[in-house]
Amino acid sequence: MKELNPAERRALRARAHHLHPVIMIGEAGLTPAVLNEIENALKGRELIKIRVLGTDRAAREALIGSICAALAASPVQHIGKVLVVFRPRPVSAEPKPAPRRGGKPRYRPKRQFQN
Repeated sequence: MKELNPAERRALRARAHHLHPVIMIGEAGLTPAVLNEIENALKGRELIKIRVLGTDRAAREALIGSICAALAASPVQHIGKVLVVFRPRPVSAEPKPAPRRGGKPRYRPKRQFQN
């Protein structure tokens, strides 16, 4: 689990502001199935929001600590019943193909058709 400095945390909070929670943790708590879903969400998004339906604040703080320890993620924010977790994507070994240049345009403005 990497500790984030205040500038990184502020930038991540700004990015997470418009996100919706993708995981909800209910009465059963943090099960292996929930951890697997959080792992899959972090692989695809790297910054996620988690909603916890419990009412105990101390339990939610312990929950974000156990999530981050189990998945090597960093806690960004804990406001009310919403937790924000960050884990950077691993750098892929194979480069992505370069976008095609030239070729057919995506659209034509209306004026090209008039004459």
